[in-house]
Amino acid sequence: MSEADLRAREIRRFSRFYTRQIGVLAEDLLDTPFSLAQARVIYEIAQGEPVTAAALRSVTGLDQGYLSRMLAGFERQGLVGRRAAPDDGRIRLLHLTAKGRTAFSRLDARAQAATLTMLDAHGERAQQDIVHHMQALQRLLSPEAKAKPAILLRPPRPGDLGWIIHRQTILYSQEYGWDASYETLVSEIVGKFKNGPGEQCWIAELDGALAGAVFVVRENEDVARLRMLHVEPFARGQGLGRTLVDTCIEFARGAGYKILQLWTNDVLVSARRIYQAANFQLVGQEKHHSFGKDLIGQTWELKL
Repeated sequence: MSEADLRAREIRRFSRFYTRQIGVLAEDLLDTPFSLAQARVIYEIAQGEPVTAAALRSVTGLDQGYLSRMLAGFERQGLVGRRAAPDDGRIRLLHLTAKGRTAFSRLDARAQAATLTMLDAHGERAQQDIVHHMQALQRLLSPEAKAKPAILLRPPRPGDLGWIIHRQTILYSQEYGWDASYETLVSEIVGKFKNGPGEQCWIAELDGALAGAVFVVRENEDVARLRMLHVEPFARGQGLGRTLVDTCIEFARGAGYKILQLWTNDVLVSARRIYQAANFQLVGQEKHHSFGKDLIGQTWELKL
């Protein structure tokens, strides 16, 4: 079986799991008389009313004939009404009646309660992870033009430093084939870090999802070192790496350092481009064998 077939099977397996988890396979969704498709149409009318049938087809992807029959059924039940558009009498606008709004409120409240019950079975960090992964999946699969994501840089919270070690080790293993000795190095760097005057770590979030990190550590009175910059694959191309580097530069200047220095390897092409764009200068390089690979280490400096 090919890798593509295996991935497709995993996606289908997750779909079966999740539809069962949220109870959408039941004929009567959330103990209401509505199916999942009917509940979705009621929700979309409530969010956009007055709305046209064409707009509903666009947002739901439902077949025109199926949607028309559904809307006709809603009208017979007194849930939905139609009226002519004020600027074009040929266009019919759909809206929820008082009975329809009551049905929507019941559906919405029960869906919210069911979701909260599902989340309550997990701890705070697990709940954050669930939301973050869902947001990332939506970004990756969405066919629509993506709005610029919200970037947040913050100090590390409990568990974040362990996440940095974990993610950097995995990324460099997957992308460059580095061995476990890199994990030993980053563990030592993180273990020596002291968050305080002259040193800082920033955790980057993209639309609430953990997306990257960077450190500034004290080398001596005049020199600070930028260390362990990384950006998660899903967050690349959003300017996050440059934002992290610019934040380090601003911090180093504010802390009174004269030089901001960093050490990297020539294979980290994307990171080197960010450093060059920020006016770092290459001041030295040498060959070395580390992490199971023959590499060229480079030292870059920025005069502050």
